[in-house]
Amino acid sequence: MPELIGTIGCLVVGAVVVGLGLLGSAVRIVQEYERAVIFRLGRVVGQEGKGPGLFFIIPVVDRMVKVDLRTVPLDVPSQEAITNDNVTVKVNAVTYFRVIEPIAAIINIEDYRRATWQIAQTSLRSVIGQADLDELLAERDAINERLAQIIDEATEPWGVKVSVVEVKDVELPQSMQRAMARQAEAEREKRAKIIHAEGEFQASQQLKEAAATISAEPTALQLRYLQTLTEIAAEKNSTLIFPVPIDVFSAFTEVARAVARSQDDENGAQ
Repeated sequence: MPELIGTIGCLVVGAVVVGLGLLGSAVRIVQEYERAVIFRLGRVVGQEGKGPGLFFIIPVVDRMVKVDLRTVPLDVPSQEAITNDNVTVKVNAVTYFRVIEPIAAIINIEDYRRATWQIAQTSLRSVIGQADLDELLAERDAINERLAQIIDEATEPWGVKVSVVEVKDVELPQSMQRAMARQAEAEREKRAKIIHAEGEFQASQQLKEAAATISAEPTALQLRYLQTLTEIAAEKNSTLIFPVPIDVFSAFTEVARAVARSQDDENGAQ
């Protein structure tokens, strides 16, 4: 009798332990940023993933796969490509994506992270090959939008949404860098010469207008002479220069010419 009681007690304890183990394996907790895809005898249960929170599954019969719904930053390694204008460049980028359909991400693709990574690499090379170097350097936003659209269309059947694609760095050959530096220097010299020429033109226009004003008002020239004397005297120079209008000498020149003509007439009369 005691042996029977001991056997029954062992069986009860074993049943309790097994029951607790099954209960523990049936309880599942999913975080707020996760969803659970439940397979029951190989078939998906429900139209969407379960969670977040606490729920139960059937031990042995059900199998659960967790899917992270947070945005994932994915680095695209440096890719060597040839642009549309035959320039070899190395470009790397970063892709931001997240899962919006957990069941599609598990059923339709074996590894959605690796697949998105591969699509990002091939799309980066393809887009770079269709763009010119100037477009790649100056219109980075357009390149990013085109990349995001291409990758998002490719990953849509997997339940993956690509939100942002950013080209981080464009590495050019040394010969191309030197050529671009010479081009930039020549462009700056061109602008400097154009600005200098415009300044000379504007100065000549101002001088022309000033000359017209002075010629219309003779007293303006005298005032300019006095202003020049004031500027020279302000520097405390020992030498003073008195500018004399050329018109003053014209009177003496006319008198000398008249005297010369009169002498020539007298000599001719003799």
